[in-house]
Amino acid sequence: MPSLSHRPAHTAADTNRRGPLATPAEVAEYLGVPVKTLYQWKYRGIGPNVHKVGRHLRYRWAEVDAWLNAQAAYDLAV
Repeated sequence: MPSLSHRPAHTAADTNRRGPLATPAEVAEYLGVPVKTLYQWKYRGIGPNVHKVGRHLRYRWAEVDAWLNAQAAYDLAV
């Protein structure tokens, strides 16, 4: 599937370093937002797709990147 982003696709080295699943703390650090924001986004249904693994929340890196790429960029030149 072609990449829809200007960001480089993750390599096998990235996946091996980060693993296929991310904790909320890892995703929050990656996105530069507080963990509480991720929980609010989950509640409102507006954030990256999240999965329950037992009683834990986990994110797939590919889905986090896809969600991030789908976010509209603001046109600051208006």
